[in-house]
Amino acid sequence: MGAVAGCPISAVFDGDASLRSRPMRRVLDPLELMGAKVGGSEQGGRLPLTLNGARDPVPIIYRTPVASAQIKSAVLLAGLAAPGVTMVIEQEASRDHTELMLRHFGAEIVSTKEGVHGRRIALTGQAELQGAHVAVPADPSSAAFPIVAALIVEGSDILLSDVMTNPLRTGLFTTLREMGASIEQSEARGDAGEPMAQLRVRASKLRGVEVPPERAPSMIDEYLVLAVAASFAEGTTVMRGLKELRVKESDRLAATADMLRVNGVKVEISGDDLIVEGEGNVPGGGLVATHMDHRIAMSALVMGLASDRPVKVDDTAFIATSFPDFIPMMRSLGAEFS
Repeated sequence: MGAVAGCPISAVFDGDASLRSRPMRRVLDPLELMGAKVGGSEQGGRLPLTLNGARDPVPIIYRTPVASAQIKSAVLLAGLAAPGVTMVIEQEASRDHTELMLRHFGAEIVSTKEGVHGRRIALTGQAELQGAHVAVPADPSSAAFPIVAALIVEGSDILLSDVMTNPLRTGLFTTLREMGASIEQSEARGDAGEPMAQLRVRASKLRGVEVPPERAPSMIDEYLVLAVAASFAEGTTVMRGLKELRVKESDRLAATADMLRVNGVKVEISGDDLIVEGEGNVPGGGLVATHMDHRIAMSALVMGLASDRPVKVDDTAFIATSFPDFIPMMRSLGAEFS
């Protein structure tokens, strides 16, 4: 949407049922300020919708309402075509892959500290970008599933190669280590501004912790599988400030609580906080409603690897959204699915 918004073209955007349920208005609002116009769309700016790009895009200074790399990236990509400086201000820093990529391709982009946890990103538009080699690291959000599986399945010892270790994406690794996880990092290197390393993960005895709200942007997609780890930990894990989970592919906050509850785990939602009472084991035996959400399906299957009884999910088709090789990869590590 950001790329189209800065060009004098019209495009129709659509998606599957889960993507159609996501509100797009918060991405569209700044793009309209830059001169783009939204045609027909569903309530809340939901897909399908028509976006008419600006013939003469204007640079803006935009303060994001939430920490969202999607909003930030859309504005920056539209800003490539605008004269002058386009600026995005974040109260909480979101993942910075777009900034690193654009800088690698020759864009003039400067990121500075804003307040305690925020960032101010300034992009000079109409630069001449040049193609450059990029080695794409392994996605930490996908790596989260075999990592948690190895931690909770007795006797596990696995190696994961070239996992991205960008500090704006490693909140889960920090939290798991606080819980007592054995996650060793080696062979660190970088490419196109993105750091990566090999991770060795071994089964560990976990304990409950409190996860501060300011960590949420660095692990927003990993809270579902973190809740699985918390279920096998000893003691209470409190995950604070999870409002953003309510507007993902599903209401992930409610769906995560349901996933745990149906498998015998004590869990509570208090405002935007998720509280998991870990007892070191999970009874299992439940049927998890995935709500067409790939991460719920994968988290539930990981839970079933170490629960007392098997865990069932109602649909695995949506795993292909982000991790089509998840089941064969997990089987190659010794997981049993039926």
